[in-house]
Amino acid sequence: MQIFYTVQSGDTINQIASRFGTTTMTLINANNIPSHNTIFIGQQLSIPPGINRYRVQSGDTIYKIASQFRIPISAIIQANDLSAPYVIYPNQLLEIPPGLPYYTVQPGDSLYRIGLRYKVTTAGTVNTELIRTVNNLSSTVIYPGMRLFIPFAPFGEKGIIAYTAGDIGSFDIWLYDVSSGNTHQLTNRLGESFSVPYWSPNRDKIAFVGRGNIIYLVQINTGVTATIDQLSEGIGAYLNWSPNNSILTYSKPNQIVLYQVNTNQFQIINQSEATDVQWFPNGNQLLFQAPDENGISQLYRIQANGTNRTKITANTGGRYNHVRLSPNGQFVLYTTPGASISIIHIIDLSTGSEYEVEGGPLGKNYFPTWSHDATSIAFSATSFEELGYFSLIKTTDNHGNNEQTISISNCFSTPVDWSPNGTKIAYLSGCTTEISATELWVTDVNRHVSRRLVTQPNIMALEWAPEASKDTTATYQNSQFRVQFQYPSHWRQVSYVRYEGAAGFFQLAVKSSPATIGVVCQNEAHHILMPYGSDPQITHTSIQNQEACFIYPSLDQPAEMNNQAAFIIRYPNPITIGEDTYQFFILWADSHHINEMVSTVDFI
Repeated sequence: MQIFYTVQSGDTINQIASRFGTTTMTLINANNIPSHNTIFIGQQLSIPPGINRYRVQSGDTIYKIASQFRIPISAIIQANDLSAPYVIYPNQLLEIPPGLPYYTVQPGDSLYRIGLRYKVTTAGTVNTELIRTVNNLSSTVIYPGMRLFIPFAPFGEKGIIAYTAGDIGSFDIWLYDVSSGNTHQLTNRLGESFSVPYWSPNRDKIAFVGRGNIIYLVQINTGVTATIDQLSEGIGAYLNWSPNNSILTYSKPNQIVLYQVNTNQFQIINQSEATDVQWFPNGNQLLFQAPDENGISQLYRIQANGTNRTKITANTGGRYNHVRLSPNGQFVLYTTPGASISIIHIIDLSTGSEYEVEGGPLGKNYFPTWSHDATSIAFSATSFEELGYFSLIKTTDNHGNNEQTISISNCFSTPVDWSPNGTKIAYLSGCTTEISATELWVTDVNRHVSRRLVTQPNIMALEWAPEASKDTTATYQNSQFRVQFQYPSHWRQVSYVRYEGAAGFFQLAVKSSPATIGVVCQNEAHHILMPYGSDPQITHTSIQNQEACFIYPSLDQPAEMNNQAAFIIRYPNPITIGEDTYQFFILWADSHHINEMVSTVDFI
């Protein structure tokens, strides 16, 4: 529920914001105060999250502190569970609520006006029903003097946030529906306190490291869970999905592992002490951290087939931690040197230029996360050590400039994550010296208005689901080739066997050959005209019990090939067209769509 401060004689917006450790603009936006920023005596202001602790000084009394913050004595007594005669001691940390947990109805008020004033809106509409329900009102009629609890409303926007919550021995992955405000437990006693949910790009699966350091894969729609692998240590493990949703990548002590989700096959790249393995957006290369021959931490790129490892940094300092590639593949961020001091750095891979983020005053900057358009970074900066630690939720651009604080958490540090459209940031709060986060919050990046979405014990991690694909699918059916599959419905036919759209294409063919599938794939991949570049990747698989392969292009693929990849599969029974017999079906498509289309292939 929202907390309200009553304006008193002599108050100004700046003074009130400063007193409760928030910004003037945040206070203005939370209360829909007009642009001339006027307030009046007796006005009730909803106070956003801020600095709600005070360290007792020699000579302080409850009355003196309450007078200093201009709030009722009872608010401090209740927040700190104090008993008469309310003795306090120097250096004692007190919780200082900015007011009372209810709004007192004024003459002329209505549920609509109250909801509009304090942002109780869902999908742009004032949610009077939520106010009525929270207060057990039998109707919308209210009267002056009535005390109302004012809730935070669900946004009413499409979206899902996955988070980890629970208790010793029973942590799980939960889902919060941003539209309805409903929560759903996705797993059953499979998580650990260190479990982080990693969404697949098409948001139909979540991977996480859970109980027993096992990597689990859970289907969102059905809740069906599969075990993939077991790590020697779960804390700090990082999982990353390929752009086409088909490969989950992670590291083990001397290996980079690529797990084919559709075929349950593993590909191993030998690499000592690799961490933070992740895909470049072209789906053909990986980025990772590993020590060089002198034991110094460096960043490398490597082809997904394990070839062409290239060092891309010339580090001479500390270890690269929390390495994260930007969604467009142009930048990479990392933190260094360690946990007690953590400074964020950004490297522009196109120029080699490096930038340092100023960050918080204590040099404790954690969980840096890229916005989806790669223009900004959000992170948690620990501050206010003398008050028992708080975290500033900060943003900066991809050169480390234009840093600003958009919200405050009362946790030492908190994971943060961007909404898919880049307008909001989710984070955790509700920490004390005894317990972990108990609240999931979201703040508007532009207006700096925060809402508490979830209250639940021991929330440990979060990740916003990727944006749902805007593509609807249609079924392509070719009776001559005896095959059908799904493709983006907005693509248009340009020939009997080819369709094209703004974001991709497909084309199909058949092949007659007595050779094995291995030979057919090799011949296609290494055609004399090099349609897949000089070093294509061939991945053998099995679809519907038939031998098949994928061919992915290398970085030097000719631009006119439009990122073409290939899928070749042996027919269950050879087909005849005219007087010729064909043993293989070939699907060419851009590498961003080929796996998804192949997953729907059926022989007819």
